Amino acid sequence: MLLPCHVLLGLLLLLSLHTPASYAAATDTVSPGHSLAGSDRLVSNNSKFALGFFKPGNESSSYTNHNSYLGIWFNKVSKLTPLWTANGENPVVDPTSPELAISGDGNLAILDHATKSIIWSTRANITTNDTIAVLLNNGNLVLRSSSNSSNIFWQSFDYPTDTLFAGAKIGWDKVTGLNRRLVSRKSSVDQAPGIFSLELGLNGEGHLLWNSTVAYWSSGDWNGRYFGLAPEMIGDVMPNFTFVHNDQEAYFTYTLYDDTAIVHAGLDVFGIGFVGMWLEGNQEWFKNYRQPVVHCDVYAVCGPFTICDDNKDLFCDCMKGFSVRSPKDWELDDQTGGCIRNTPLSCGSSKDRTSLTDKFYPMQSIRLPNNAENVQAATSGDECSQVCLSNCSCTAYSYVKDGCSIWHDELYNVKQLSDASSDRNGGVLYIRLAAKELPSSERKKNGNISGFAIGATTATLFLMILLLILWRRKGKWFAHTLQKPESGIGVVAFRYINLQRATKAFSEKLGGGSFGSVFKGYLSNSTIAVKRLDGAYQGEKQFRAEVNSIGIIQHINLVKLIGFCCEGDNRLLVYEYMPNRSLDVCLFEANGIVLDWTTRYQVAIGVARGLAYLHNSCRDCIIHCDIKPENILLDASYVPKIADFGMAKILGREFSRAMTTMRGTIGYMAPEWISGTVVTSKVDVYSYGMVLFEIISGRRNSSHECFRDGDYSFFFPMQVARKLLNGDIGSLVDASLKGDMNLVEVERACRIACWCIQDNEFDRPTMAEVVQALEGLLELDMPPLPRLLSAITGGSHSVIPQYFDSV
Repeated sequence: MLLPCHVLLGLLLLLSLHTPASYAAATDTVSPGHSLAGSDRLVSNNSKFALGFFKPGNESSSYTNHNSYLGIWFNKVSKLTPLWTANGENPVVDPTSPELAISGDGNLAILDHATKSIIWSTRANITTNDTIAVLLNNGNLVLRSSSNSSNIFWQSFDYPTDTLFAGAKIGWDKVTGLNRRLVSRKSSVDQAPGIFSLELGLNGEGHLLWNSTVAYWSSGDWNGRYFGLAPEMIGDVMPNFTFVHNDQEAYFTYTLYDDTAIVHAGLDVFGIGFVGMWLEGNQEWFKNYRQPVVHCDVYAVCGPFTICDDNKDLFCDCMKGFSVRSPKDWELDDQTGGCIRNTPLSCGSSKDRTSLTDKFYPMQSIRLPNNAENVQAATSGDECSQVCLSNCSCTAYSYVKDGCSIWHDELYNVKQLSDASSDRNGGVLYIRLAAKELPSSERKKNGNISGFAIGATTATLFLMILLLILWRRKGKWFAHTLQKPESGIGVVAFRYINLQRATKAFSEKLGGGSFGSVFKGYLSNSTIAVKRLDGAYQGEKQFRAEVNSIGIIQHINLVKLIGFCCEGDNRLLVYEYMPNRSLDVCLFEANGIVLDWTTRYQVAIGVARGLAYLHNSCRDCIIHCDIKPENILLDASYVPKIADFGMAKILGREFSRAMTTMRGTIGYMAPEWISGTVVTSKVDVYSYGMVLFEIISGRRNSSHECFRDGDYSFFFPMQVARKLLNGDIGSLVDASLKGDMNLVEVERACRIACWCIQDNEFDRPTMAEVVQALEGLLELDMPPLPRLLSAITGGSHSVIPQYFDSV
């Protein structure tokens, strides 16, 4: 009886594998007759890398992993961090004990003793009978001749998984067709390839891809030092980059200044590229670079029929009428399976008006999915909905003044926007659901769905509890009206009809923000500002955040919350009126009032005092999380008031830091947000520093004139750092002041601003120290140039000295 060739080959390989022999001491080599099994491992000569069998785990999950993988990790890092995995698609399942050995044909192979099969092999074309496998000092596992170290038949660097090692290449060998690319892992415990990849194109431009087809981030072209769209990649740890692009190769690689540094560059399970550094003292990874910065900028990160919301800690959620396809996968950080329908569609005729007809549910302020089909024949919302109903594969539609768009089958890449006007793709998405998924109160007669506020019942319950707490604290129930609101000491529960009358039906708009619009109103003999929150979910979230944070605290530099309204779908907040509007109007608008230097300096002190109060003097530490000129209001005497607490984070005094989703405004955000690590009140310090630069200059830090032909040396914080060293500090001040300034205060403010934007939060002062410094009670040393500014401009920076010396 003849055996098939592949069976015969497998048997020969099995017979050629030798009995495992444990090493008395760690070694870096697997050789014939000496295999690797159980807890044995290889360790590189420099002790930096280890290779062996491991079982990845997820501390936050109850899932028990029974799969074993062969991989490489950092030998001296206490948290297991797989860098390369051999058998990601073919794990060895308990209770089998796998073995790694040199097979009879000279290849390196993993044997599963339970199934008597080869799990994985290097499958190289071996031309000698004396092969060994060696784990090199750079983490590269090589299969080579034992007598000639330069004769390499296979190396792990040619087959990366989700990590780019220092010295390894990412890119193409155009001669052999080998494409070295990074591929995310499926989940935090499943080492199988995921759906995201980082690749270098044949044209030399890097891309992050979903399903190898959709690019959601690009590096830009190589400019000789770094990729044009990723200037942040330059830093102290991995500055030596090499980029080669010719007829034979197109690849990128990097080396470390310090070979002993523990640096991890790779692609995580969410499709985000990152660079991290191991902090031995904290026993934690610090990610100092990531792209994209927020999860929802990764294409389809949550899978089909989901909504991605970067303002939520759990950023993925199912659309209405859908449930998570695999809760276990979601628990393990794999949301790519998305959600499935709770009830199948009836897919009836569009003429069918029975209760079984499919209906539509509107989702407000949504980034619309890609791949829409435009229907020019539909000239109204009703016609657009009927077109969708008439096609069984149609799952959603949207109608705007530009026309009708419909989507078929699964919906991907839907994102909740805080302000639809901020994204040209924002709008209302009507998703198709079975009729039973929508209560009758959510429908219109012609099958259209009326908008409603999500979670109104929960909000009402929350409000009742809040009012009860306030009542117990104050010993009385608050009235619905006040004769003189600004003189009250409590928060007032207003009726909607009263605020509608006070604002003349919301006719005098003062401005708009990310969560709603602000209207001028009149109550008795006082002027008020009424913020009407837009969007069911976002409005509810900001409503709770603002009432929780500033509802029961008072400070001269915090805007006063007079009251609120929570009736039905309406969420309104009532504030004291600020006649001089916001700081950005005074600083940046051409027809705005020019603030003299004394006023600017007092504004800077006032904002610092308000933040110091939030951080240190409240019962709980309140982190504002969105300090910028738009959120600093000015009263009739130009006293600054910090406003808009919709993104605020409240920490109990027993906690000094928190893990939360990124929030704030680009240009004022501390590096901690970008790296995704825990945050402290120092994120407000960083934002304050960026605002202080703008108070000094009278212009946006990120204005176009700050950058000339890619020259970042004109970035205003960079100019401040240079002028502090070289003099002529007066030239930094807003030219509209015509030289009328206090140079001592200018230099003091510049130093403070530079200290506030240091990369490391521990090098930034507290806001209490900022107040003392502005008041001249503390004297500042010369600040170092922040590392990121130094990297982008190609400069160097000094060692950070002690940043405050008492006078």
